[in-house]
Amino acid sequence: MGEVERLLTAAAIEIAFEAPSSGDARACLNEYFRELTARFETGFDPDADGSAPDDELLPPRGAFVVARLDGVPIGCGGLKRVDRTTGEIKRVWTSPSLRALGVARRVLRTLEMTARDRGIVTLRLDTNKALTEAHALFCVRNFSSS
Repeated sequence: MGEVERLLTAAAIEIAFEAPSSGDARACLNEYFRELTARFETGFDPDADGSAPDDELLPPRGAFVVARLDGVPIGCGGLKRVDRTTGEIKRVWTSPSLRALGVARRVLRTLEMTARDRGIVTLRLDTNKALTEAHALFCVRNFSSS
């Protein structure tokens, strides 16, 4: 019965595009930053990190998604265009209580499809060695047909 409940919960998760400055996106990002601060050897200061300003995670330069369960934000992720054919996946986070439901995988797939639709052929993950889950989820993606 536990597996059925897990699958039903996973099926109820919705992924939506929105601005990283929205209230739900900020709630997810704040939790993400709090987790980075705890997990990184030297901590993490989001104010000092200029790797993905909000405007770079908005069309046409990027995209941002929020995952929700029953209307509650439970995860997020962003896409940032680096150049004409290269992009980076940024800020992928899932609420610890809902990990192992495939939330990050669905966020990643949504961002991968968006990248492909925008002509990005190489997609990288911006991460840190402390984020072992990210390494397991993602490797360099090349969307070219050749």
